[in-house]
Formats: sequence, C-alpha cells, structure tokens
Amino acid sequence: MRYLTAGETHGPQLTAIIEGFPSNVTLNFEDLNFQLHRRQKGYGRGRRMQIEKDTATIAGGVRHGKTTGAPIALVVVNNDWKHWTSVMGIEPVEEDNEGKRRVNRPRPGHADLNGGLKYNQKDLRNILERSSARETTMRVATGAVARQLLAEFGIKVAGQVIRIGDVEAQRQELPIDDLIRITEESPVRVVDKEAEAQMIAAIDAAKEDGDTLGGIVEVIIEGVPVGLGSHVQWDRKLDGKIAQAVLSIQAFKGVEFGIGFEAAERRGSNVHDEILYTEESGFRRRTNRAGGFEGGMTTGEQIIVRGVMKPISTLYKPLQSVDIDTKEVFTAQVERSDTCAVPAAGVIMENVIAWEVANAFLDKFGGDSIEEIRANLNNFLKQVESY
Repeated sequence: MRYLTAGETHGPQLTAIIEGFPSNVTLNFEDLNFQLHRRQKGYGRGRRMQIEKDTATIAGGVRHGKTTGAPIALVVVNNDWKHWTSVMGIEPVEEDNEGKRRVNRPRPGHADLNGGLKYNQKDLRNILERSSARETTMRVATGAVARQLLAEFGIKVAGQVIRIGDVEAQRQELPIDDLIRITEESPVRVVDKEAEAQMIAAIDAAKEDGDTLGGIVEVIIEGVPVGLGSHVQWDRKLDGKIAQAVLSIQAFKGVEFGIGFEAAERRGSNVHDEILYTEESGFRRRTNRAGGFEGGMTTGEQIIVRGVMKPISTLYKPLQSVDIDTKEVFTAQVERSDTCAVPAAGVIMENVIAWEVANAFLDKFGGDSIEEIRANLNNFLKQVESY
C-alpha cells in the first residue's frame, strides 16, 4: 500500500491517491472528515484555519460506501484559492508580473533557501508553497482511511500533548477510550487541566511577543497483534518506518519509543520488559518500556511513540536573513502562520503512524479483500495460540 500527494498551500486543491487498499472496507465519510477537522483545531492556530474548512471528496476507488480495490482518489479544495488565482495560476504571465508576491528573503528554519538552491528557483514561493505544513492535510486524509481499516480489527489510535514550551503535563495512565474523549475536549489536547491552563497562557505570551512555541506529542496505538514488521532487514523494521514517518512531518526534530532517551540513564534491569505467560492471555510483558517493539517487530503491547516539534519557523518578529538578489541583510519575509501548532501536529502524527501500522498490517496479513485479510489474521492468531 502506498500513496502520493500533490498540491500547494495556496493552490486550487490538495490531492492524494492511495494504491493497494483492499476491497470491501466500509468507509465512513464523516469519520474521514472528522480527522481533517481535528487537524484544524488547537489553541494557537492562525487565521488560515478560519478560512479553510477542510472536507475531503472521494473521486475514485469507492462505490456505495465501500472500497473497490481500485486506487482511492481524495481531493480537498483550498477555499483561499480565490485570493491567489493570479499569483498561483498555471498560465504563463507577462514579464512585468512575474515578481507578484515573489519571495526573495528566505525564512530561517524553513525550506526556502535550501530548496531554492537545489531547484534553482529565484522565486522562493515555488519552494514554500509545497514545503508548507498545509501538505499534511492529505497525510491526515490518508491516515483517516487507514484508521478505518485498523478499526475493522479492533485497533485504536489516540494521542496527547505532553509538553508545550516549558510547560509539561503530568502523564496519566488511562483507558484509551477515556484518553481519546478527554483530550478531544481540551484546546491543547491534554488530560492535565492545570497544565492546560499554563500552556494556554504560554501560547498567549508567545503570540504577544511575536514568537512561537514547540512541544512534545505522544501517540498510543492499542490492539496491534504481535509480529508486525520484521528483524530480517533494516528497512523492514516497523519502528524504523514509524520514526521516518514522524520525522517527515514539518517541524518535527526527534522521536522516541516507550521510555525512549530515558533508557540511556538506566541500568538494563530497569529498561527491558520481563516476559510473562498465562493460559488465558498467552505471552505478555510485565511492563512496556520498549513502547511495543522488540527487534523492529510489535510485541502485542501498546505502541507508544513521542515526537518533538520545534517552534514554527515563521515569526512575526522575524529573524535576520539575506536577500537572495542583493545579498544584503534583511529581516526575513513573513507568511501567515501559527503561534503554536503542537495540538494539531499531534493529530498529524496519529494519522501518519496509523498509516504505517496499517501498511505493516497488510504486509503481514495482506489480501485483496477485507475478507481475505480477516481469514489470514485468524489463521495467524491460531498459530500464536498454539505456540
């Protein structure tokens, strides 16, 4: 299973095509668009989220509510396109119009300068339009489709914000359904109400200063069977694929599983998870410090992943940059942006991980239809039970 996305942040639409998705999976369109709505929420978002009301249209691969096995085409229209038609149109323009809204002052922390040098673009808008986090709209849409496949097999996905700036929420062990419900009601997607108020105040202070904030988000996936991924080749390890997917999200700079970097501080006896066995539940782990992975494969415990998001690079009190035409020092150009997108980034992270888990699930139990996949899974579970 794979997908490709296309489109620019101020272009007419964003598009994704999913190939290899099995047939006879019921797609709930409300659930799909609910994930897109979640991505637009969160305290600290900018004015663009008031303009766009992201709704995906399915343009292929689904008939009468069920997938057919053909490629699934998803489209999200950009409402803001009507203000950008002359700037972002595909038609050639007169020479004297080529500089309209041209970007020639790269923003520190963005892809602007590197992309301009790589692709030999003298208008950095040709870089920022695609490198923008608006692209993640379609990654959430594809993840929303993958989540519905996972839900067919009782696999649930949840997320929570652990930190915004210097405010850290107290991590609480909750049933996954409670975690989903409580965080969905929070403007910063936390369970800890005291931390919630402090995070909101920190975002307000950063906005007042023309600055931005990053943070840490955590994703939990429950109900995953043992054995997804493989140890036999480096590029088949599922935790490695998940790490790459998380780091591909704009502004993400780090990822960890289970206790993560804390493992460096502990002795091995306080890092590894003891193995238990009972007739009722089979093989289990006493703890889950590994975050659901050993040898690049799922253990059957919860998958627990955390990602670190840096502060958004576009500042309303911009940093120093250099004009690519004159090579003179200027303050960087300002594009419309957010003060803090950590809560929204958590939604993106949920969905890119859901995609990777669904892909690994199909790799292990794959078939062309949901019925074939279910039969393959049931056969495997019988094998595990008799081990």
